[in-house]
Amino acid sequence: MRAGPFAHTLAGDLRLQTARFTLTPLCMADAPDFFSHLADAAVVEFMDIEPLVDIGQAEAIISWAEDIRTAGVGLRWAVRDKTGGEFVGSCGFNTLVWERGCRGEVAYDVVRRLWGDRVMDEVLPPVLAFGFGTLGLRRIEAMVTVGNAPSARLLERHGFAREGLLREHAFWKDRFWDQLIFARLG
Repeated sequence: MRAGPFAHTLAGDLRLQTARFTLTPLCMADAPDFFSHLADAAVVEFMDIEPLVDIGQAEAIISWAEDIRTAGVGLRWAVRDKTGGEFVGSCGFNTLVWERGCRGEVAYDVVRRLWGDRVMDEVLPPVLAFGFGTLGLRRIEAMVTVGNAPSARLLERHGFAREGLLREHAFWKDRFWDQLIFARLG
């Protein structure tokens, strides 16, 4: 992978804070919690992965996250509760496009026991501020698998517009999936 022109912004202290949560770049120390999280079939229902069956799979995803951060083309954070340090999910930019654009794709996930607690309503604003501010993005996109209504509502609450339906846009779990594309301009 080639480093993007803003790769320097993906080094140093990348921690973000909210009232309840701390976001730190996903790293190998997160592997046990990340594995438990992504082993939950309900959590990965609308994602492009099957439930994880061993910690090596979690480590491979974390390795990918470290690689895209190093290359300046993505950044994923682990989200932890400030009071006890408990893992509550992950979020970040799965892609950052610098050539012929200045955009990122945001993605997020939350442990099932906290669904409905509006974790991402608190986490998404500083992530978006980092994207539009620190990274200087012009556009932030999100892909939502059809059927994931809570994710679509979250994005709409945070100023994203649904731009369209991409029919059979993605293939995983032995089938094609329709994707909704949402975007917000900075």
